[in-house]
Amino acid sequence: MTNPLSLLIGWILDLLLGDPQRLPHPVVWFGKMISFGEHRLNRGEHRKSKGALMAIVLIILVFLIGWLIHHLLALVTLYLAMAFDAIVVFYCLAGTTLIREVRAVFIALDRSLEEGRRQVARIVGRDTSALSAQEVRTAALETLAENLSDGVTAPLFWLAIAGVPGMLAYKMVNTLDSMIGYRTERYKDFGCWAAHIDDVANYLPARLTALLMVIASGRPKLLAFVARYGRNHASPNSGYPEAALAGILGCRFGGPHYYFGELFDKPYIGEQDRTLTTADMEKSVRINRIAEVLMVGLTALALYLWSLSNTTILMS
Repeated sequence: MTNPLSLLIGWILDLLLGDPQRLPHPVVWFGKMISFGEHRLNRGEHRKSKGALMAIVLIILVFLIGWLIHHLLALVTLYLAMAFDAIVVFYCLAGTTLIREVRAVFIALDRSLEEGRRQVARIVGRDTSALSAQEVRTAALETLAENLSDGVTAPLFWLAIAGVPGMLAYKMVNTLDSMIGYRTERYKDFGCWAAHIDDVANYLPARLTALLMVIASGRPKLLAFVARYGRNHASPNSGYPEAALAGILGCRFGGPHYYFGELFDKPYIGEQDRTLTTADMEKSVRINRIAEVLMVGLTALALYLWSLSNTTILMS
């Protein structure tokens, strides 16, 4: 298992630096692997089977590579393995970069609607060319909530369950879903398994994220709101953190959006269709940070307990 110190070092690096822009990033490599396979396999017959095979092979491959590197380094010295784990944690967490991107959307929108649309297009998959200022702000905050789960809680959850190999495998799962897990004509068969695997991998983390956000708000009664509106989403998971933030802000998320030229009529999450402001963004960022700290603490505790149990087994 990963040493809790590696987790803390990796997390602090993410807090200070965010995603490194000038260094090779594992997710970029994952994306190239997926793109390579998709262009060669997503054609002809049996697309669903070929997509399933590609997804499963890539997830297992990444897990095994992470496991092999960790154990080979541990054979040399434990400190090298710890350093590797810290670097993986640093690369797999996206909390700081996400907050920077969301802040940049609101700053760009203050300059012009067109700049806001271009900026939010960096972090959402929907068509942003015709979004209103309110829709740009809504898209940014929805993404902030959803990606607190995808970019922070879920990677840490799988780190606690299966160490660095599990964290890397989760990032491959998430990257597969973000690239091919759509219900469009091109991906509905080939990306079907990728989307379902992502749903399973995020089932508990998404609900844990919503719980942590409610705890961070200090308003436990919002759990009823989350239970009511968390299911109002095409995804079985994304609606829960979005519902938590909508309840905290007293606003409404969801509604119809265009993806790859196709209209998806999503249900609304919440009822108050009020104008969102920069103050709402800052409050959302604060909630995200508190929830992130809580999750890091829970993960560190889980890793520490794992290490204690392993030590007890070895001694016995």
